[in-house]
Formats: sequence, C-alpha cells, structure tokens
Amino acid sequence: MNILIINTGSSSIKFQLMHMPAEDVLCSGMVDRIGLENGNLKYTKTDYETTEILQFSSHKKGLERVIELLLDPDKGAIAGVSEIDAVGHRVVHGGTAFSETTIINQEVKDKIRDLSQLAPLHNPHNLEGILIAEELFPDALQVAVFDTAFHQTIPLKARKYAIPNEFYTDHGIQLYGFHGTSHKYVSEKAINILGKKAAKIISIHLGNGCSITAVRNGKSVDHSLGFAPSNGLIMGSRSGDIDHSMIFYLVESLGYSLREVNELLNKKSGMLGLTGYSDLREIQAKANEGNVQCQLALEMNAYRIKKYIGAYSMVMNGLDALVFTAGIGENSDYLRSLVCSEMDFLGIELDTGKNAQKSSEIREIQKNASRVKIMVIPTNEELEIAKQSFQLLKNS
Repeated sequence: MNILIINTGSSSIKFQLMHMPAEDVLCSGMVDRIGLENGNLKYTKTDYETTEILQFSSHKKGLERVIELLLDPDKGAIAGVSEIDAVGHRVVHGGTAFSETTIINQEVKDKIRDLSQLAPLHNPHNLEGILIAEELFPDALQVAVFDTAFHQTIPLKARKYAIPNEFYTDHGIQLYGFHGTSHKYVSEKAINILGKKAAKIISIHLGNGCSITAVRNGKSVDHSLGFAPSNGLIMGSRSGDIDHSMIFYLVESLGYSLREVNELLNKKSGMLGLTGYSDLREIQAKANEGNVQCQLALEMNAYRIKKYIGAYSMVMNGLDALVFTAGIGENSDYLRSLVCSEMDFLGIELDTGKNAQKSSEIREIQKNASRVKIMVIPTNEELEIAKQSFQLLKNS
C-alpha cells in the first residue's frame, strides 16, 4: 500500500510517500523556516528534485504546497488522491489516552485538540495536518503515531513528580516524553551497530525542539522533556529547564499574565531569546563573525546537554554510545565538538577530523581509543511512522 507520512514540527513539515512493506520512497521532502521571511521547500523523487524559497506564513500553507507537488501532472508522484491508501501522522502529545499507534476518528481528533494546551507548538499543527489530509484524501485511512508512546517504559521513580499524589492519580500529571519516534529509530540503529541488546545509549535529538533520552536494553528509561515539550535542553524558542519560581516573579512582581509567560517561555526564549535568532545556522554564522551573544548561547546549549549526559550515564551505570540526530545533531559539527569536549572522564573522546566530515550516512566520529562510541545517525521518523502505520493496518 502507499502511505503518505506527514510529520509536522514546531517550524517544519517533513513528508514522505512510501510504498509498504517494501519501504520504497516514491517522493520526499521538507518545508522549514515556517513563519520566517524566507521559508524553504525541498521536494525529491527518483528523477526530479526542486527547491523553492517562499514565505510560508503557516503550516497549512506549507502543507497545501506539498500536496500540489504530489499531484502535479509532471512533477508529482501520484496521478490522483485515490492512490493514497493511508496517511500516517506524527502527533506529539498523546497524554494518558494513547500509548500506541491509533486509527484516527472524531474522538481521537477531539482528544488531540484537548491535549494542545500541553503541546501548544505541536498538537495544533499535527491536528491541522490531519484535517487537511482528511479533506484532500477522503478515502485514505488516517493514522496517528504518538511521540509519547516510546517513553511508556520510563519507570515510575523517573516519571513521577514530587508533588501531592492526587495530581498523578487523578489528573495524569507526570513525565510523558517526546520525540519518541526519533529516539526509537536511532537507538535501534545504534543497538544493531553495537551488536548487543543490553546496550546503554544516550540519544540526543537536536532540532528546533531538542531532547535527550537514556535508552537501556532498547527501552527509554529517562528523558529530558516532561509533562509538556518545554523543559530540559535549550531549544530554538523554548527555554528548557528553569526555576519555576521565576514564573511567580514574572506574574506577581513584573505584571505578566499567565498567557504572556507561556508565550515568553515557549515562543520567545531559548536560542531566539538569547541571540535574536532561532535558526542555529544563523547563530553559528554570527558566532563565527564574533557575535558574543551567539557564542555564549552555543556554549550554554552545549553545557546543558553535557549535564544531562553526565546524569544519564550515572542512571544507567555506564555508557556504550552517544548518538546525535535530527537537523542540528546531524549537521552541526561545531555543537557536537562543544558537547564532547572535556568528556574523557566518561570515556567520550571525539575525533575532530571525523566530526568535521559532511555525510548523510550513519557514521562514527570517536577516536580509536574512545571507550564510548560517538555516532551520528540521521533520524527517519517518517519511516518509523510508516512501519507502525502499516503494521496497524495489516493487523486491523
């Protein structure tokens, strides 16, 4: 069957049209920098590739252009919408309602909408993709794959917050975890390379949204994002970890409303708040030109990641491999070098020459003497979504 995968991030849309179960990619691409002045759209099929620089004011505009290309008589990959059997959607927050891949109906859509308050940068865009796909592909089954599902294995001692018990039992307030399809995909690849299922792996997903996961025996055992995808590492526009007392200070002493604080921490903080830029490529370029704020922001970013690496190495009582993935993790040799510097105590020793090499393939970038393997593994959330969608439809 032909499965169209739609993966909407906070500022991007990745897509792939795959023939399953052969895993043949009929076309693929990405829209990024959504909401910024110059957005990019890349569309690739076997005999054709194009890049467009357009302003995409919303995820809807970007997705509509993707669908136009899919159906284009000359450039497209399908002759008509009836050739799409299913559409697999990445959905960030499934709460306690969804722990596995699910066929989408009205009840599922309503729940995804309800959970938008916990993932305001993602669930609304995920739902928008579902609604557009339903309109354009009325005969296709719509399938939701939830980011939170992979983290269901995190033990209670790591999942529960130290607040009164009724907030966990009655309201489901706990660590849920995100980027699950990405962490699952790359950790499984790392396990295959290491050749042992009992591997201790730290997976670092670095994009506009960032997270880090401790993976032991193929299972997520701890994760930096929590109840909502806003804490942990420093992100494009999200603050990551803060002292929650700051929220009360902003409201009670500085006169901010709770809505303004939410906007501040989710959309105006992180690398954007520190530098004025949310795209790491711009931040690195400015840092290389001597911009002190950009240099400091990159150092802060790496410092936060290093703290989590240390903590998760202790939680697992060891470390076999460090995995970098997603747009920044795969492409920023500069940030990888900052993260891996002065980590020889943990057996992490980066080979600067290997690190600087550009490649879209899986590669190891550690020194020969390094006790810990350092891997760059391109994530393929779309393939993981396609596999889970196909398996669900095959068994239903």
